[in-house]
Amino acid sequence: MNALIPVESGPDLAAISERWERASRAHAHRVVICAGTGCVANGALDVHAAFVQELERRGLGARVSVDWEEESEGPGGTLVSHSGCQGFCQMGPLVTVLPAGILYTHVKRGDVAEIVERTLLAGEVVDRLVYADSETGRGCCTHKEIPFYSRQHRFVLADCGLIDPEDLGEYVARGGYEAARRAYREMSAKDVCDWVSRAGLRGRGGGGFPTGRKWDLARQQPGAEKFVICNGDEGDPGAFMDRSVMEGNPHAVIEGMMIAARAIRAEEGWVYVRMEYPLAVRRVRKAVQDAEKAGILGADVFGSGAGFRVNVMEGAGAFVCGEETALIASIEGKRGMPSPKPPFPAQRGLWGKPTVINNVETLATVPLILRMGAEDFRTMGTPTSPGTKTFALTGHVAHTGLIEVPFGTTLRHIVYDVGGGVTDDEGRPDPAGFKAVQIGGPSGGCLTPECLDLPLDFDSLKGVGAMVGSGGLVVMNQQTCMVSIARFFMQFTQNESCGKCVLCREGTRQMLSLLDDIIEGRADAGTLTLLETLAKAVQKGSLCGLGKTAPNPVLSTLRHFRSEYEEHVLHKRCPAGRCKALRPPEILASKCKGCGLCKKGCPVGAIRGERKEVHVIDAALCTRCGACAKACKLGAVVGVGQ
Repeated sequence: MNALIPVESGPDLAAISERWERASRAHAHRVVICAGTGCVANGALDVHAAFVQELERRGLGARVSVDWEEESEGPGGTLVSHSGCQGFCQMGPLVTVLPAGILYTHVKRGDVAEIVERTLLAGEVVDRLVYADSETGRGCCTHKEIPFYSRQHRFVLADCGLIDPEDLGEYVARGGYEAARRAYREMSAKDVCDWVSRAGLRGRGGGGFPTGRKWDLARQQPGAEKFVICNGDEGDPGAFMDRSVMEGNPHAVIEGMMIAARAIRAEEGWVYVRMEYPLAVRRVRKAVQDAEKAGILGADVFGSGAGFRVNVMEGAGAFVCGEETALIASIEGKRGMPSPKPPFPAQRGLWGKPTVINNVETLATVPLILRMGAEDFRTMGTPTSPGTKTFALTGHVAHTGLIEVPFGTTLRHIVYDVGGGVTDDEGRPDPAGFKAVQIGGPSGGCLTPECLDLPLDFDSLKGVGAMVGSGGLVVMNQQTCMVSIARFFMQFTQNESCGKCVLCREGTRQMLSLLDDIIEGRADAGTLTLLETLAKAVQKGSLCGLGKTAPNPVLSTLRHFRSEYEEHVLHKRCPAGRCKALRPPEILASKCKGCGLCKKGCPVGAIRGERKEVHVIDAALCTRCGACAKACKLGAVVGVGQ
């Protein structure tokens, strides 16, 4: 490959692209197996191995990569490749057969021989493996026919479920690194900043700060040494957007870092990825090595005279290291703890030098903006929030997975059109319907049915006390206890507090204790007032973003579901029936044999029933002392103080 790298101009991207295209045409078919973390956990690698074995057994030839670095046009046969996350996670493992574009769902090792026989050899569709539309019952053979895909706008994710993430040649063949070449060869640092500013790109990591303005601030700082950091420390519960981009299209992230480096004249960068993402770490590291080998990264980027090299560092999994100053401290070898701002990292960051930090999705968007143009990018989304946003859609929704929609899309479209509607706890359609969605993870807030038609963007969400955050969307049905949801997120943030400031360290602990009092029946009329006052104090006085946003789920649920809190506190009742300590006292008919021991043990005469008949507890008389549960040998009594 070194013959493709003229010293005076850097790597010949056109030659790499032409070689990859020529070599790929030698394969009559391509089988793309989703190898994102979710599908790998469900057996995708076994499916991949089964395809290779079955093709070889039949003498059809199987290749696992495009051999574009050799002069030959390849040996033919079928290409069996991996992709990153294809988004439709609950339907995995997913297998796409090209060029027909047939998508198979829930593919197991035992299905492979039939797919080879009927689809690759006979050109037929295996009907039992295609997705059946839940609305019409019709089988959907391709991505375009499946509502989950057709009702999205996959922009940043367009290549994540298609290309081989470990093949630099395929990325280049699809236009990769051309935007970086233009930035280094045809644009000044100010040109790049202005281009991104005109596009209106805002940071996808949660804050929504204008990316071009951040870059321009770093560009204007004095000094020759500056740094670029990709924040891949995605720690929100249930969030996997950045992980999927790193696993599915790591070269897009590296190209975005190169363009950011050009914008501020940096020559070194870091990709900071949490250690819980081993597949993302491996693929990003390979992408860096391949880009170095091809001469794309190095001492003289595209013959511009400017160098850029990338380091990959694994974080230890502390949620606080998603905060940029704590992340910087971690890279420097210190304990990951936040620092006061200003100065901002763009002024004084890594080792005291101007530093630009952007999250994975932001950086992966940048090359697309330079390819399509700032004005065309602004045609997507809203005037103040241009472009698209990826979301991890989870919870009580028919179609969970990784989605991407333009800013300005309504919550109703996401939950009902893309997600397929609200489900009960068993995954069946729930006639009771939508109760709320938690957006933005532990830093976000709840959106209620009144917000279903709210266009989602950075500014509209602030108006209802929520935020985009990193992009987690947890859908909840009517059987969800909102107090328990607030407690879940509070326990997470309390566990993840670095302990540096008292308000966050002690305030989150006390909020968690108050929430425990509420769901365990110990709260009184003053508990809610104290909880709200404390939450506002923590929000106002904490040092970093983690502490300032930690009370958001509590304040949001108090605002929208205060009556549910009051039911817990004043009437000692959980309307959803989820809090064990507040469950109505009950004798389970399935277990009660009518022995009468519980009735004899009750000190207040709250139990009725004849021998050999199911007994019943009078909730109005019951003191929840637990004597009946202690007397029962069958475990039939629930909802008392056992």
